[in-house]
Amino acid sequence: MQADRIDSQPENQSDENKSTKPPLSWTQVWEYLVRLGLGEVTLRVGTGLASFMLVLLVIWVMGNFYLKGQAAPSDQSALAAPLPTPTATLPPPQMVKSNLQNWAGGIPRQAILHTILPQRPRFEVLQYLVQKGDTVIGIAQKYGLKPETILWGNYYILADNPDRLAPGQKVNILPVDGIYYEWHAGDGLNGVAKFYGVSADVIVNWPGNHLDTISLGDFAHPNIKTGTWIMIPGGQRAFITLSAPRITRANPAVAKVLGPGFCSKVNDGPIGTGTFIWPTTEKYLSGYDYSPGTNHWGIDIAGKTGNPIYAADNGVVVYAGWNEWGYGNVVVIDHGNGWQTLYAHLSAMSVQCGTSVNQGSTIAQMGSTGASSRPQLYFEMLSDKYGRVNPWNYLQK
Repeated sequence: MQADRIDSQPENQSDENKSTKPPLSWTQVWEYLVRLGLGEVTLRVGTGLASFMLVLLVIWVMGNFYLKGQAAPSDQSALAAPLPTPTATLPPPQMVKSNLQNWAGGIPRQAILHTILPQRPRFEVLQYLVQKGDTVIGIAQKYGLKPETILWGNYYILADNPDRLAPGQKVNILPVDGIYYEWHAGDGLNGVAKFYGVSADVIVNWPGNHLDTISLGDFAHPNIKTGTWIMIPGGQRAFITLSAPRITRANPAVAKVLGPGFCSKVNDGPIGTGTFIWPTTEKYLSGYDYSPGTNHWGIDIAGKTGNPIYAADNGVVVYAGWNEWGYGNVVVIDHGNGWQTLYAHLSAMSVQCGTSVNQGSTIAQMGSTGASSRPQLYFEMLSDKYGRVNPWNYLQK
């Protein structure tokens, strides 16, 4: 009996333990499968089942909600629907019979009453009558030329001096920029061409010169009549300068070529300060500005006849008197420091050769002597170091 009790007790306890043991969690199941080496297989099988279930769900939704629409209307209902209003039709426009006889030769071309002719190049030299108020620069701009071309085409009238231009003159207007040259006995084509910076062919081939190689003969002694005017397109030359050379107090006689106002000898005198005051009362221009392109190396200051002219700086007078090159009465002051100032077109002078002057001293009166059409002061500055400079850059107004 006792033995029976002893054997039966464990059995009862085992049943009790089996009934009270908690279920396995998903984590424990997954760990168990991983230990068996089935983790990756289980993951793939589970993913496939989930995808399959998702496809089935989509098919079910589409079948119940989207594919069960209303049935298409029958032919009877379609015929019962109202028809659209038919489009109105218009009769075609009536054709107008044209007069084909007028077009027998093709489509007619309308006549243009205002025909515009293309501008043709000019080869001949024109003559222009100078009007009051004309300038070399203004005439050049009117004909599309450079100012120097007006001077180079009229040397016997203007002598490279734009101030010689005066109303009533007839000046040559060249067709293009270049030189107008009068042929001299003994001239050679190659020599003339080289002097003006072009080739002989440029001169021979210019239509306005009316030359041909057969009749010319030898270029060294061409068959060109003395006195014939030749156009040299593109030719250039240096201006024949009209301004004063450098006149020092040590050698004033170098200015003898300018006219009777030169000084044979002067004594030493004051040295300039290196600064320059305005040389007259008015402070605006009446003529040309500083313009190397027109051989105008100074400025034409406006004023009235008799206005005082002042020394721009300390110095000694090294020229006082008439100038043969168009400047009229002229005073030149050597400032002793490498600078020289020139005052031209004067009506009267209050200094003479060798006079020592101080900055601001009255040396003359304004006028219009020489090649000047109005009262003005032509003022020029010359430096041993910089040459002829623009006075605007140095004068203190």
